[in-house]
Amino acid sequence: MNVSKESLRLYAVTDSQWLGSRTLPQAVEEAILGGATFIQLREKKLDTPSRIALAQQVKSVTDRYHIPFVVNDDVQAALACGADGVHVGQEDMQAADVRRLIGPDKILGVSAQTVEQALLAEANGADYLGVGAVFSTSTKADAVEVPYDMLRAICQAVSIPVIAIGGIKASNVQALQESGIVGIAVVSGIFAAPDITAAARELDKAVDAMLRQN
Repeated sequence: MNVSKESLRLYAVTDSQWLGSRTLPQAVEEAILGGATFIQLREKKLDTPSRIALAQQVKSVTDRYHIPFVVNDDVQAALACGADGVHVGQEDMQAADVRRLIGPDKILGVSAQTVEQALLAEANGADYLGVGAVFSTSTKADAVEVPYDMLRAICQAVSIPVIAIGGIKASNVQALQESGIVGIAVVSGIFAAPDITAAARELDKAVDAMLRQN
């Protein structure tokens, strides 16, 4: 599936640990109302049956707003809930194997930290790349930081869209201008915010300003 650059502009990655009394479907809707254009379900601590049940609830929200929805790493859950696709990291299943399982019409996103990884992912059927961590992040303890020059080199090496992830805030988005990315992926900057809609709206404005200078 061809993923539009516009749909990748503000890519929200879920993490339920910050939600307090809110349910994840509520939080996802608040993010979409603030400008999120793509949702990834990333709930590492759930087993597959629990992840499927939660994914179905979230998908009912994303369907209502016509927002693309993918599941992190769990192909079985993605297929069972009817998600639009899957996102995998370098330590997860190989992109070529995922593509065979999900078929040609589902979205396949792949995390990459080097040009070699990016080119291999593209060759193996990735529709877009998530590159990071572009800034230091507390969300993923083992995240490798990717310097700006590497981010730019990856964007220049591939023909599929690239988004940046890792420690991104409204205050540092501008540092990513002219790298070649089409959008940003955010976890805690959205879902840890007391006002998710306001946080997403602020990020949306920041990424819009950054992209207009590319």
